[in-house]
Amino acid sequence: MPDSHSIVLPRRLRAGDTVAIASLSSGAAHMFPHRYAAGVRQLVAALDVEVIELPHTRASPEFLERHPELRARDLHGALEDPNIHGIVSTIGGDESIRLLPFLDLELIAANPKPFIGFSDTTVTHMAFLAAGVGSFYGPSLLAGFAENAGIDPYALDGARRALMGEEAPGVWPPNEDGWTVEFLDWADPSNQERPRARTDSDGWRWLQGGEAVVEGRCIAGCLEVLDWLRGTAVMPDLDGAVLAIETSEEAPSPEHVVRMLRALAAGSDGFGGLRALLFGRPGGADLDPATHVDYDIALLRVLREELGLTDLPIVTGMDFGHTDPSWTLPIGARLVVDCAAREVRFPDRVTS
Repeated sequence: MPDSHSIVLPRRLRAGDTVAIASLSSGAAHMFPHRYAAGVRQLVAALDVEVIELPHTRASPEFLERHPELRARDLHGALEDPNIHGIVSTIGGDESIRLLPFLDLELIAANPKPFIGFSDTTVTHMAFLAAGVGSFYGPSLLAGFAENAGIDPYALDGARRALMGEEAPGVWPPNEDGWTVEFLDWADPSNQERPRARTDSDGWRWLQGGEAVVEGRCIAGCLEVLDWLRGTAVMPDLDGAVLAIETSEEAPSPEHVVRMLRALAAGSDGFGGLRALLFGRPGGADLDPATHVDYDIALLRVLREELGLTDLPIVTGMDFGHTDPSWTLPIGARLVVDCAAREVRFPDRVTS
């Protein structure tokens, strides 16, 4: 696994560049055309880019399920096309694992371009990381860029800093303007202009770490998807990493999180080389925010009580993943967790 110094940085996006929309898992772009159109419109306006579709961007869910090789071919084509400067994932799903037999890591390494998405897109991010190329765990077209009533300013700031910034992204700011997981049915076009209800932000929780200042390469992803990747060639080495994980809209229970963490630790030398753990606000529209602390207890049960990692910095309730708005995390980049200052920052440039 490449370290943070050997990661190839993709060229930063610039105004007027062309980005491709890739459906690597779910066929939701086919199912919700008005949501797709809103995402394209808002992405173009926000980043001042041109957007093109790949051959199977709006293929039906049934077709995409039958043809993982064509989904991989779309990604390869976008990487090889010199007129395409970046790639945005349409959305997640549960199908990306089937891309692995068809992904060409050498082709990815030879054609580094900004690639952004989250959730099931974790699979493709880990393939980029295995190829030694940085990528971006952040909004997808349908979930993020197509946010109801416009892209959230916090999410847009994070995406711009990561994808288009001429300097290092710097300090990752906590979101102070409220967050949402409200479910508004995408099948009803009238919902597109209806802002989702928000819950007040109560800040990140620094569970342990004392006054430590640690750093490591950022590995970010959805916990359930990382669990699926165990035993594959793209499962990341967590030695020297700051692991940023979050849970999906399926709202796995704290007990399920315990089991997945135990499995990850068993395959990673008991997390002995882990530098810090960052945990996103738990996803799930029906999950009571009052139960979020139960996930803190689950993390501490595994990391502190079972593994004895009493000095490992652990920060929870963070703004990325399956609650909105979400920040964009550059995978493979150097990440500093400063417990003394209660600050998390990306000190280096993440694009070339």
